[in-house]
Amino acid sequence: MVQSLNTKVDLVADATSFMGLSEYGKVMIGDNAFEFYNSRDSNKYIQIPWNEVTYVEASVMFKGHWIPRYAIHTRHDGRFIFASKHPKTVLRAMRTHLGPNKMFRALTFMQNIKRGLKNMGFTINKKKK
Repeated sequence: MVQSLNTKVDLVADATSFMGLSEYGKVMIGDNAFEFYNSRDSNKYIQIPWNEVTYVEASVMFKGHWIPRYAIHTRHDGRFIFASKHPKTVLRAMRTHLGPNKMFRALTFMQNIKRGLKNMGFTINKKKK
């Protein structure tokens, strides 16, 4: 059995982890950590302490009406991608522990294309009136 890092639980929600193959389970947000537990296999879990989180990046679509997934960037282990049934409540619960200065929107598709072309050396000329 896995020992939880949290002493007090703020939120438990259904979620999907996108580490390799997608795994279904529960996300638990508590006073000490963000935790994901697989619903089928108890040995598959992810525990991220709040002091290890660098920032959280959320993919926002349709002007904030739909958040398909969010990523947690850590100092040592990289990026963990999750999706949940109610992502707004999960992100709000995370914001209480991290603060609003560590929560960001992900770049849109067109912003990524522009940045990639710019890094390759192409210039994007805007039309002048």
